[in-house]
Amino acid sequence: MNTEAPIVIVGTGLSGYTLAKEVRKLDSETPIVMVTADDGFSYSKPMLSTGFTKGKKADELAQATSEAMVEQLNLELRTYTTVTGIDPDAHELVLGDERLGYSKLVLAWGADVIRLSIAGDGQEHVHSINDLMDYRAFRQALQGKQRVAIMGAGLIGCEFANDLRNGDYHVDVIAPSDTLMPGLLPSPAAEAVRSGLEDLGVRFHLETVVKHIAAEGAGVNLTLANGEHLQADLVISAVGLRPRTELAAAAGLETSRGIVVNRALETSGRDIYALGDCAEVDGYVLLYVMPLMICARALAKTLAGERTEVKYGTMPVMVKTPCCPTAVCPPPPEAPGSWEVDADGQDVRALFRGESGEVLGFAVTGRYAVEKQALSKEVPPIHN
Repeated sequence: MNTEAPIVIVGTGLSGYTLAKEVRKLDSETPIVMVTADDGFSYSKPMLSTGFTKGKKADELAQATSEAMVEQLNLELRTYTTVTGIDPDAHELVLGDERLGYSKLVLAWGADVIRLSIAGDGQEHVHSINDLMDYRAFRQALQGKQRVAIMGAGLIGCEFANDLRNGDYHVDVIAPSDTLMPGLLPSPAAEAVRSGLEDLGVRFHLETVVKHIAAEGAGVNLTLANGEHLQADLVISAVGLRPRTELAAAAGLETSRGIVVNRALETSGRDIYALGDCAEVDGYVLLYVMPLMICARALAKTLAGERTEVKYGTMPVMVKTPCCPTAVCPPPPEAPGSWEVDADGQDVRALFRGESGEVLGFAVTGRYAVEKQALSKEVPPIHN
């Protein structure tokens, strides 16, 4: 290993740049090279579903250009660069015909959108929004258009539905589930969010899927599995994310749902770490901002010479649906217990109580959403 080689961070999303900032707080001199397949602009991915609500265009959601980040963080940045492999034995990152040596390698390359294979000739009108470049392309395609269909009623689909309605676009949401955000919200809270979105003008087509997308004029005609037809100018595919694991697996690193790391964010490969949406940390894959920030602070200390393990506390999630403010902290999977619900229209307080009556999770909507902080103190942390 070349000990004079730089720390190499792959990915300039929120996890990559946050880590670089945290490292620089502790170490201003160690060389850092960041590698990204996109333009390297700094932005917060969760803000992509707030553009219309905040009255900001795509470029206004960017926090800094790549040039500004290079100057701010004193690092080398390689934009539009595709990683094709990892050679753990040689401590090298493979970039096509080039090899980049590293002393420490951090994989912060995020997750891929799940892409559906749907028949029809209208695929050019389907957009998956996974980064600022995707969002910029979507906003450009949206100019002069009015009708957007969203495939998926999960967190991202619902947030985009609210945001687009705030921009006065016609929105249809199609999903195979019978409720919104299944697996995240209990039914009463999901119904509250649905009611808020419907009051805003969102139309839902649940328990069905898009079977065919046909180009029709400047837009598309969607054929649903239930026989219904919808016209739209653009389609957003928001059916989920899958951590990027292929190159890590090909390099012999342990992978499962994500790139497997311990609480020090160490992979099975020497001097290789992972954090953010691509990582499975101590058995958890949490595609949210709070765990990402905790991981970045801990890993920065490790890279600066003080091995530090992450300690996850309670992890509430704020859903960006201002039509029905919502916060949720899902109970542990398979935890025995039941939901205790207090509901009044769109105001829902749902507490998941264990067998001894302890609060293991919650979902609060409407006027109860302000109770998020207090309830978070009742839920036991993920790591003791």
